[in-house]
Amino acid sequence: MNAPLEGVVVADFSRVLAGPLATMMLADLGARVVKIERPGGGDDTRAWGPPYASSGMTTYFEAANRGKSSIALDLTLPGDRARAEQIIARSDVVIENFRPGQFARLGFDWETLSARHPRLVYASVSGFGLDGGARLPGYDFVAQAVGGLMHITGEREGEAMKAGVALVDVLTGKDAVIGILAALRRRELTGRGSRIDVNLLSSLQAALVNQVSAHLGAGAEPARLGNRHPSIAPYEVLRCGDGPLAVACGNDAQFRRMTEVLGVGHLAEHERFATNALRVGNRDDLAVALEEALAGDTAAAWAERLNAVGVAAGVVNTIGEGLALADRLGLDPVYETRGADGRASRQVRSPIAWSPAVPSASSAPPRLGEHTEQVLAWLDEVNG
Repeated sequence: MNAPLEGVVVADFSRVLAGPLATMMLADLGARVVKIERPGGGDDTRAWGPPYASSGMTTYFEAANRGKSSIALDLTLPGDRARAEQIIARSDVVIENFRPGQFARLGFDWETLSARHPRLVYASVSGFGLDGGARLPGYDFVAQAVGGLMHITGEREGEAMKAGVALVDVLTGKDAVIGILAALRRRELTGRGSRIDVNLLSSLQAALVNQVSAHLGAGAEPARLGNRHPSIAPYEVLRCGDGPLAVACGNDAQFRRMTEVLGVGHLAEHERFATNALRVGNRDDLAVALEEALAGDTAAAWAERLNAVGVAAGVVNTIGEGLALADRLGLDPVYETRGADGRASRQVRSPIAWSPAVPSASSAPPRLGEHTEQVLAWLDEVNG
């Protein structure tokens, strides 16, 4: 099967995570992605180490840059800027995450480029939008703080905490891909490109789903609950004989089956636990009763028994243990890409499975400027 974006060319002027992750996903779908980097340093994440991969590159950079070509251009120089314009002229998509206004000062604003290339899809990624938030620098950590995610993350009496990964960057990158794919489809219908703007704050707030809905619809101000859910119980980490077990009971029938497995079936009929609303209101006492039963065996043993009756439960794995689980489940989560010099890079496979299969991006994350001569030759060939 041909890759769905085969023939699509993407000019990637982005760096760090949200933009590069978006263009890597486009590369996974078959697009040709040309990553334009500044000479000398390149993408900021090339310096974000340790840890370092066997290639010598930072693992952070490798996480979001497979399947791309890298060309080093100094956009402050007229000659290099002209080369960048040539790349744009050959591209279907331009994506950038310069501070708002900086890309325009280079002559690469949407109005100028769309006038020259009316079929161009132009995507901007920012921290806080292109209007009132344009002056604010945008990093995931700060977006988690000011957008409300940290306020609801962490232990109930503890300090507000960020997520363990740059989650807002990831969400924003995925939103950028959705917008780009929709714009490419719209171009098929209208013959014209579109401008797509995404920002960290808006992507975060859209991803707060039930929490932001509780505020908007009921006037509630959600707070930190640790590993507990504001509207479901038991939906938390419970202590077993050897350690923690994550349990998610989504309805009364599941709770009844859970209590039967634990040998405390009477709890499902108890006046304080018979319905989900009652359990949410009495969750502390419920946890005590469940943990008394769970103390009799290991987390892994309870997880197996609960899953067998349709109750979601699992031990708290490390990342390595999580990858091993995915492998045992036949999800084939890890594959190897290779560079032109033979270097290998182990990568997490795209989460999208296709039938018939679509080949994964096969080239390793590029060294800075690795493909400069190749890209320039391609441009000369096209323009010649």
